[in-house]
Amino acid sequence: MKIKRNADSVVYLWTQLHSYLEEYLPLVRSASVHTVSTYKESLNSFISFLADTKGIPRNKMDFTTFNRQNVKDFLKWLTNTKCLAPKTCNLRLTAIRAFLEYSTQEDASLMHICVEVGTVKNLKTPSKPIEYLKNNELQALLAAPGTKTKTCRRDRMLLIFEYDAALRVGELVNVRICDIHFKKNESYVTIIGKGRKLRNVPLMEKTICHLHKYLEEFHEGSSWRSEAPLFYSLRDGKPHKLSTDSIEKLLKKYASQVDTESVDVPHGISCHIMRKTRAMDLYQAGIPLTYIAQILGHSNISTTSGFYAFATLETLHEALKLASPKAFQEEEKWNSPDVKQALFYL
Repeated sequence: MKIKRNADSVVYLWTQLHSYLEEYLPLVRSASVHTVSTYKESLNSFISFLADTKGIPRNKMDFTTFNRQNVKDFLKWLTNTKCLAPKTCNLRLTAIRAFLEYSTQEDASLMHICVEVGTVKNLKTPSKPIEYLKNNELQALLAAPGTKTKTCRRDRMLLIFEYDAALRVGELVNVRICDIHFKKNESYVTIIGKGRKLRNVPLMEKTICHLHKYLEEFHEGSSWRSEAPLFYSLRDGKPHKLSTDSIEKLLKKYASQVDTESVDVPHGISCHIMRKTRAMDLYQAGIPLTYIAQILGHSNISTTSGFYAFATLETLHEALKLASPKAFQEEEKWNSPDVKQALFYL
């Protein structure tokens, strides 16, 4: 069934776009501000492509312009003209599909458009090793702030807490005092994650020790039920929670301090890399992926396995040593000077 383009169909498209971005995503799906912004940017990019490249006026656009051919041309334009990475292009495509799926729930006559666009294949993304901090890099980064000033002590606690709890940057800035629960052998922090979903993340004993000292200095006299931000900066003499930008700047600041020949910290250091580092450390320690997924707040374990279910050379080497210790003992014998002399000389 072909939808006729008229004034009503144009108004309907823009009404649906507004409803999807302003009501459905933030209120029904409880999507974060960042997620809503990303979807809005993707849909705006597609609409700008239709207007500027395809020559379709915005006041003439309706759901028929969201067709399969236009979406395919959009992906080509993103790749060839805008030179965006395949992963970014696929995110744009995901936003278009999600909007059409929402609109189909509201109007079943749009199903054929949704199905057609659904047949557009994602671009192939080249696989690359996961970027995470090695043990010496992590230790250097956590020690970088030092303890000389009050700000340094706050930053040190922040980095330790971020690594231990493996938080997204938006989750980190929203942690409050009342979210910390001190229990004997079971201390944990309650996190409000994506989609407003709650999860409890256990905290290690060393982190708890640091937290007690931090709370005594930075939240002296505060109630355990206080909703004050755990990490804050003073503005006009009053505490305000840190912004996500300030967290990222803080990470890059200390990473640049320890970036030397012996310690090579990734240039794009972020809370995301800290999360990957924590997850990789847990994975290499033999923690099941289901537990790691719960700590990270992944609703689907395939998300976790897609990132972490691979064996690094070190992990594989250690696993093989445990499985076949005699083989590695033999290897050491072959490398001894006496054996080499016997082998390489007639």
